[in-house]
Amino acid sequence: MTFPALSRRHFLKMSGAAAAAPLLPRKAFAEVATGVPLHGLSAFGDLKYPADFTHFGYVSLDAPKGGTFNFQPGYWFFNQNVQTFNTLNSFVRTGDAPPRMEMCFDSLMASAWDEPDAVYCHVAETVTLSEDRNSFTFKLRPEARFHDGSPISAEDVAFSYNLLKEKGHPDFLLTLVEMTSAEATSPNEFRLTFSGKQSDRTILDVVGFPIFSRASLEGKAFDSSTLEPLLGSGPYKVGQFSPGRYIEYERVGDYWAKNLPTGRGLNHFDRVRIEFYSDRNAAFEAFKKGDIFWRGEFTSRVWATGYDFPAVRDGRVVKREFPSELRPYFYCKALNQRRERFRDPRVREAIALCFDFEWINKNLFYGLYDRSHSPFEQSPYKADGLPGQEELALLEPLRGKIPDAAFGEAVLQPSSDGSGRDRRMLRRARELLEEAGWQSPDGVLHNVAGERFTLEYLVNDETFLRIEPSFIANLRAIGIDARMRQVDPTQYQLRRVSFDFDLIDIAFSLGATPTYDSLVQFFHSRTSAVEGSHNYPGMADPAVDVLIERAGAAQTREAFTAAMRALDRVLRARRDWIPNWHTPNHRVAYWDMFGFKEPKPDYFFPTEALWWYDEEKAKAIGKA
Repeated sequence: MTFPALSRRHFLKMSGAAAAAPLLPRKAFAEVATGVPLHGLSAFGDLKYPADFTHFGYVSLDAPKGGTFNFQPGYWFFNQNVQTFNTLNSFVRTGDAPPRMEMCFDSLMASAWDEPDAVYCHVAETVTLSEDRNSFTFKLRPEARFHDGSPISAEDVAFSYNLLKEKGHPDFLLTLVEMTSAEATSPNEFRLTFSGKQSDRTILDVVGFPIFSRASLEGKAFDSSTLEPLLGSGPYKVGQFSPGRYIEYERVGDYWAKNLPTGRGLNHFDRVRIEFYSDRNAAFEAFKKGDIFWRGEFTSRVWATGYDFPAVRDGRVVKREFPSELRPYFYCKALNQRRERFRDPRVREAIALCFDFEWINKNLFYGLYDRSHSPFEQSPYKADGLPGQEELALLEPLRGKIPDAAFGEAVLQPSSDGSGRDRRMLRRARELLEEAGWQSPDGVLHNVAGERFTLEYLVNDETFLRIEPSFIANLRAIGIDARMRQVDPTQYQLRRVSFDFDLIDIAFSLGATPTYDSLVQFFHSRTSAVEGSHNYPGMADPAVDVLIERAGAAQTREAFTAAMRALDRVLRARRDWIPNWHTPNHRVAYWDMFGFKEPKPDYFFPTEALWWYDEEKAKAIGKA
């Protein structure tokens, strides 16, 4: 399955009401000197690259420039949609934008993809922390330019942050909620100031936000859909496009940052092209014909049986796996608790019991997946066994306010007999529903008010129609009037961001060191009513909020990991999310016309920025 992934710190996160102050004493970047110009920041002060570094270790300095990378994205951000697009503004809540629009924009600092949470100066030449660690002053590089040749000024940067806080996508709004000012202190110096209630590590997200040209947006409505490209400064700019069909990004030959340490050895393709298909089979056929050059495969049936066509057999198409990133993987079903019938955790557990992963994995997935049990799968933040002393120290003050199950063995999803209709699990599901007050005088569950228990499973891809009928059948078997509804991509996007659903599937890849703001986005009370946030279940639990604050205030990786594991125990015991499945590898197929450096970086895998066109290989397979 494919869904948006989250956490390339190059643009991320959040909006809402006032945040509570962290519950522990704050010493943001406690080991980092104040009043001294710095070249980089990280969550706990450990940077891999020194101030005089010339390039990141994973880049390819000698790679040739040229060629086209025509691919199908496996992740996206903000309001982006991989099935269609009707706007080129990717930074607001409304509309459907094409993926990779972020390549057209630069930011104050850029992430290192071989470190869990480090950012290095990009548009900014240096960053200086104030003594109280609530203000960050950035000296801008004088050579920084927009695509029209105009300089990036401190006024442009201040304008951008104020604009994003006022009218940006919730991913920006929520992160900037504690920003009190964004101001130009001189033509090439910019200062960000926070209230003191922000998380220590909020700045790591904020420095990756896009920078806009104030002059180019004068008199224009930023928060509306538009097919006029916004003026950017990044390594690519919008080229040819046809709404809903395709878009091309053209490499900027005189890109101002191409020789910076943060820009050198990246972005080799002359054109990056994305074509849009509402039908997954049509997209695969386009790849088989060679109209698409690179494809991440998210359908197990196709991976197991579909790659037996001439181009694979004769070696023109390569099928291989790359290791997944070392960061939490989050693929879950979300039950919308804004609807009364899903608020009882017994109801949510009953619904989870109807999902027979073992049967699906054996009969539909060719045994290619592992069952997920946590929102932080494949990471050190996934709790295991009984809580340790550090976790108990965080959980005990919440006893009576969190499920008792959080104090025992970490909650696991049920394992079925693989029959597709495990009677033991369905019987238990029915018992839980009856305990929650649901009865079935006519075979369909009703509450005391006589209302039927209905459930609409909203999907946007026909693949679900093949995978999930057994889940729907089990729901019906225990008396829930369940149905699956597939809608078009635009309607799905609108209903998802406005929380107009009963049940949906959501997948994200969180940051290797999830920030306070990203945790707020998914799990905190203050995002439960913020349309466009990622709090799809509508969670609003003060005890969960406390654990998020603890994680946000942690001063060491060890303390942070303990807080995250405690949070994981509570989330799993609450059953707000039903974890689905995961795989430890990227499954990738591509026409053998590219070069790339191995191993890939551990924390991000943007092939469009790392790979390059190999003309000799392309000639050998008739693709030159």
